[in-house]
Formats: sequence, C-alpha cells, structure tokens
Amino acid sequence: MILTVETHTFNLKTKGNCDIIDITPAVQKIVEENNFVEGNALVFAVGSTAAVTTMEYEPGLLKDYPILFNKLIPEDEVYHHNFTWHDGNGHSHLRAALQKSFFNVPFKNSKLLLGTWQQIILADFDNRSRNREIIVQLIGLKEK
Repeated sequence: MILTVETHTFNLKTKGNCDIIDITPAVQKIVEENNFVEGNALVFAVGSTAAVTTMEYEPGLLKDYPILFNKLIPEDEVYHHNFTWHDGNGHSHLRAALQKSFFNVPFKNSKLLLGTWQQIILADFDNRSRNREIIVQLIGLKEK
C-alpha cells in the first residue's frame, strides 16, 4: 500500500435558506472509487455562506437545525455586511463562520467511520439557491 494524498470535487445545487443535504454517500463513493483503504477524508465547502458538519439526518433535526440558527443569528437583524454589499446575506456569513466550512472524518477498510445515526451534511445558509462545490481531500493508504 502507498500513502497518498488526492483531491476530488463534486457539485450540488442547493435551495439556500438553511438547505441541509446529506453528502455522506458522495463522500463514501469517492473513498471507495479511488481505492483508499485507511486514512482521513477532509470535506470542505467552497464559499463563505455554506458549512459542513455531522448530525443525524432525520426529519426532526432537519427542522430543529434552522430554528437553532434563526435564534442564534436571526435573518432580520442589522448586519454591517448588508450595507457593504446590499445582498441581504450577512446572517448567512455569520452562520457559516460559526458552523465551519469543513469536517474531517477517518475511514478504515474503505468505509467512513461514522456512527449509526451520523451523517455528513452540507448546510447552505445563503439567502438564495447556489451551485456548491465540495472538495474531498483524501489522505491515507491506497491499494495499488
């Protein structure tokens, strides 16, 4: 086996406004299709209004997650960013900064080491739909 670093990408169309997408299958597919056996997958959302994290992807949390962010960083507050760019998404940038744009997950035997109810999600906090690029950088042992 050879220690290797590879960078892969995939794209998603999002709805914005705290759209939450389970990207676990896409990340798992990249690990498997590129013959990685053991290592780490860094998952990174390109852009300053989206975030990547992990949670249980189930209907209740899909409702609770946006409610939490609306309490912490409401859309209807005054944000200086909006005076600069006039795009109304100051809250989106703050939410993404709080959540973070990356997530690192180990894998072994070509399988992501996630819990039974744990999925990797992309949260698009922008106030409009977007075409999002997701980078998956794999660092680990690869079969020849």
